Amino acid sequence: MFACLATDDFFRSRIDHMIDLRHPLVVLACRMPWQEIEARVAQVFSRKGRAGVAMPDLDLFGEQVLRAPVASNAGRPRVPLRIMIALLYLKHAFNESDEGVVTRWADTPRWQFFSGCAYYEDRQPCDATTLVKFRQLLGDEGVEELLAQTINVAVELKLIKPQELTRVIVDSTVQHKAIAHPTDSRMLETARVKLVEAAKDAGIDLKQTFAKEGQQLNRKAGRYAHARQFKRMRSAIKRQRTIVGRLQREVERKAGAIGAAVREALGETLNKARRIVDQSGQRKAAKGQPKLYAWHAPEVDCISKGKARTPYEFGVKVGIASTLQGNLIVGARAFHGNPYDGHTLHEQLEQAAILMQDSRSKPATAFVDLGYRGVDADNPDVHIVHRGKAKRISEQERKLLRRRQAIEPIIGHLKADHRMDRCNLKGGQGDRLHAVLCAAGYNIRWLLRMIARKGVPFLRRLYLRLCTVAGVSPNWQDALGTLLTRAFTGSVQRSVGARI
Repeated sequence: MFACLATDDFFRSRIDHMIDLRHPLVVLACRMPWQEIEARVAQVFSRKGRAGVAMPDLDLFGEQVLRAPVASNAGRPRVPLRIMIALLYLKHAFNESDEGVVTRWADTPRWQFFSGCAYYEDRQPCDATTLVKFRQLLGDEGVEELLAQTINVAVELKLIKPQELTRVIVDSTVQHKAIAHPTDSRMLETARVKLVEAAKDAGIDLKQTFAKEGQQLNRKAGRYAHARQFKRMRSAIKRQRTIVGRLQREVERKAGAIGAAVREALGETLNKARRIVDQSGQRKAAKGQPKLYAWHAPEVDCISKGKARTPYEFGVKVGIASTLQGNLIVGARAFHGNPYDGHTLHEQLEQAAILMQDSRSKPATAFVDLGYRGVDADNPDVHIVHRGKAKRISEQERKLLRRRQAIEPIIGHLKADHRMDRCNLKGGQGDRLHAVLCAAGYNIRWLLRMIARKGVPFLRRLYLRLCTVAGVSPNWQDALGTLLTRAFTGSVQRSVGARI
């Protein structure tokens, strides 16, 4: 390692001297409003100070404070807020897991530069579980703020015109949950195992756990289904249903004999087991009671989108709003309960308007498919255009309607490149957070592509001004451009590092 004369540390060199400052991620790091992002989300992480006990006598320096002799609950020092926000951006922009993003961060100087580090750190920034707690503290408003700032950066860098934000495309897709395919035999075996575990934790002695028979029946049902011997399969499932029902009634009876507190603690487990037994005995769900498709994720819905290859998808419906020109995502929202697409349009446009309010824009025209018909009265301020209005729309709108299909590859990239294909976050809040973060990661990649394609306008204008002042001919632009860009961006980063 060599010493660098331009740094405060004699034994280390700055990251901006180790990387190419023309890289799009480096340019984006200089243009992101980090201070504004931190200020808007910092209120969630405010820490309350401990009050001391005042001494009666005073000295030359004012009143002395005596701390109470208690153990400190502060814990280890916090990870800088910018690093945590950058990790969320980088995770969904480059399709990494929580464990993968912290490991790759330690090996990638550009990622550390994007996170605000002045010197290279050969270590992980935090534990992977810290990202889980950070997401939960951010909440819905926090992650929406991260998505809104990507839109603001696109407008500020003039990579997209503010007028383009008024015309949006809205469509829905399914965000799959990280669950196994819900078959009756698997659900019944899971219910049996959970009932036995809950009874053991509560101190209830069961007459029989049916462990060996339950495993055998689960394997038999799968083999009979594969061999298309459905009568034998239904017989095995019927026996499984009998076993789970017997265990559920025994646990409920003995829990009631022990006490009301134990029965209340086992209430959720007994309710889930009862629902699985009831739904496995009939094809349709009970009226007013949705089916349970995963023991650990009761919020999962069964959604049919009319696809030949995957007729049924298990997860949550997500609405996506993107600009008509430019393909920038301006809204992403999860809707539980599998609502009709048209009934989600008002909330989707409302979210898009909130995210675009810093640029003083809001959706005025929405291009949708036929799934959003019949909701014009619910959205009086927005002009809805779809194929069913072919005779009532203008010729220009008819031509623009052809770009509605542009949202389909956007959804494909969200699932293939930004982790929307499978949500591993817990609960309904995890579904909502994951959908917005995937959209934020897509916008980060969009910004990187546009910076690489168009460049940053202010750098181009400064470069041409310097060429004119220096009297350099156009033939020398390529040779001098690298030096000017590196010098200017390096000075900006040194000033930012000094403020940090």
